[in-house]
Amino acid sequence: MLRYLFIILIFALMTGCTRAPQATPAATEAPVVADTASQVPADSPTEAALRAFGLVDIQEVDTSIRVHLMYATPDNFTGEVLYDDLHKAFLLPEMADKVAKAQQLLDERRPGYHLIIYDAARPLRIQRRMWDKVKGTPNSRYVSNPDRGRGLHNYGAAVDISILDEQDQPLDMGTPVDFFGPEAHVTLEDTLMATGRLTEQQVANRRLLRRVMCGAGLRTIPNEWWHFNLMSGNRARQMLKIID
Repeated sequence: MLRYLFIILIFALMTGCTRAPQATPAATEAPVVADTASQVPADSPTEAALRAFGLVDIQEVDTSIRVHLMYATPDNFTGEVLYDDLHKAFLLPEMADKVAKAQQLLDERRPGYHLIIYDAARPLRIQRRMWDKVKGTPNSRYVSNPDRGRGLHNYGAAVDISILDEQDQPLDMGTPVDFFGPEAHVTLEDTLMATGRLTEQQVANRRLLRRVMCGAGLRTIPNEWWHFNLMSGNRARQMLKIID
C-alpha cells in the first residue's frame, strides 16, 4: 500500500513541475524591398556598345526625364522599326548634363512638367537607312547625308525632344515630332501664326521648350522645333567620334 502511495506522490510532483508548452510567437516577415536595380532592363548589345563608347543613359542622370524612342517603333517617317534593340536614350555626358539642366529649368517654370526624348544617339548604320528613304526626294533636306556632313545624333550630341504636362500628355506644338513641312520650322512661326496655320498657344509651347533648352546651353535649328544640338556640326566633326 505504501509503495502505491509513493508512486502516486512521485507522479504528482512530476506533473506539477512540467510547464505547459508556450506558444511560439509568429515569425515577423521582413518587409519586401523592391530591387530597383533589377527593374532597370539590362543593356542590349547596341546599348552596351553605346555605353562602352562613353555615352550615358539620360535616365541615369535624371530619372524624371521621359524616354520614348520613336525609331524603336514604326511610328516615324519611315514607317519601320529602325532600332531593333535600342530603347534607352544615350548621350555624351556633357549633352546629358545640359538636358538635365533643362529639366531643372522646366521644373522652375512649370512644376510637374517633364521633358520627353524621342531620339538621342543614333548609330551611323541607322542614319544610312534613313537617308535611303529620302535621298532624291524633297524630304532629303530634313535628313543628314551620312556620306557628307553627318548629323549631331551620330555623335550623341543631339536630341529630339518635347514636353509632357502634369498628366504626361504632350503639349500641342502644332505638328508631330518628325514632321516634314514648313509648319515645323522655327523661323516661320510668326508667319504661320499670322496665317492661322499655328495657334498662339502652340507657338507659346514651342517657346517654352526653346527657353529651357537654350537656357541650359543647347542650340536649336531652323527647320525642326524639336531638335537641339550641343555644338555646331563643324566643331563636332573636329572634336568628336562618329558612332557606327
